[in-house]
Amino acid sequence: MKAQNPFKTLTKFEIALWSVSAAVVTLSFLLAPNKDYLTLAASLAGVSSLIFIAKGNALGQIIMIVFASLYGIVSFFFRYYGEMITYLCMALPAAVISLITWLRHPYKKSEVKVGKLNAKKICLLFSLTAALTAAFYFILRALGTANLAFSTVSVATSLLAAILTMMRSPLYALGYTANDIVLIILWVLATVENVAYLPMIFCFVMFMFNDLYGFYNWRRMLSRQTAAAQ
Repeated sequence: MKAQNPFKTLTKFEIALWSVSAAVVTLSFLLAPNKDYLTLAASLAGVSSLIFIAKGNALGQIIMIVFASLYGIVSFFFRYYGEMITYLCMALPAAVISLITWLRHPYKKSEVKVGKLNAKKICLLFSLTAALTAAFYFILRALGTANLAFSTVSVATSLLAAILTMMRSPLYALGYTANDIVLIILWVLATVENVAYLPMIFCFVMFMFNDLYGFYNWRRMLSRQTAAAQ
């Protein structure tokens, strides 16, 4: 993939979206009576990764590796073992694999070539997601995971989104949007017990907006790349 300053590829809207996301996360941190700097760092890494993933830029996957590591640690402290396992054992390796895959399938202007799903890939996608989710349900139950039902749904949506990301499909963003909604619920429940986790709620609210933009932009990328190939 052609080396280029990734920040110069951002449009004014994308810079504004990243700025607002970072500002909302930071403000929620400042307003929280109990300060958890690890939560803040995870949130800022998360919103930064998504803006570049929405661009199809491999830098987003590098920052996602940092986010997955920090978020897994935050989840461990609140006994959200489903989140911890999902991000440390699945999202982090998935980001590494996606980074390699994206670098091996470049388009131009630091942009990945958008992939297309076929029947075989779709069948594999849902079979793998269903099998792993079922297995993780019993693991999470044995670990005494807080809010088990929502944690299990989060595993399923995270798996679906991670696999779609590796396949370079625009649908990855819808998978992560569904996951964002589940995570907002999980961290609302956590914040009721400890207000220090308030930034995580705003983090995933902004994640949702970033992922929705990601789906829109990847559809544009697909149309542009398809037209150029004709």
